[in-house]
Amino acid sequence: MSKKLITDELINERLEAKGFGEKQINDEDLAKESVLKHFNIEFTDQWTSNADFYVYEESTADGYSVFIATYDQNSINVNENVYYYDSDLGDALEEHIRYSNGDEDNPEIIYVDDLYQQFIDDAIVQLFEYLAERFEEEVIDELQDEGYVYDDPKTGAEFISEVNNILN
Repeated sequence: MSKKLITDELINERLEAKGFGEKQINDEDLAKESVLKHFNIEFTDQWTSNADFYVYEESTADGYSVFIATYDQNSINVNENVYYYDSDLGDALEEHIRYSNGDEDNPEIIYVDDLYQQFIDDAIVQLFEYLAERFEEEVIDELQDEGYVYDDPKTGAEFISEVNNILN
């Protein structure tokens, strides 16, 4: 009786079906689509007063640029919502998306004043890696539940015996 073996190819096939396999890893657009679909998120650069999260640039009274990341446009907390560097926005965006409450019929809307910012790509990459890891564990558990096993590695004694047989 032959065993049903868990292979990298089988794992990848199942991951690709979920949107988190090698095909998506190698295509930024597919990876982004998979993340946004999983979390039911939509980005827009069209201002709307009913977005679920806002990320945009503002100017201070003396002409410096700062960045805002907030849930509530009417209550901005300088300590929590204002960023001096846009590179820090990726973490805020990632956290918001990770704990978002969107669903297929009512996706969460995230307003970003410029949809081509690096911090968006950074957040998507982090979320993709997080989800790919989670789904890989899930796929392996599913395969094991279906009776698949990893190929049994040889014990040290079996390996030495095999080497001796080859050498003799």
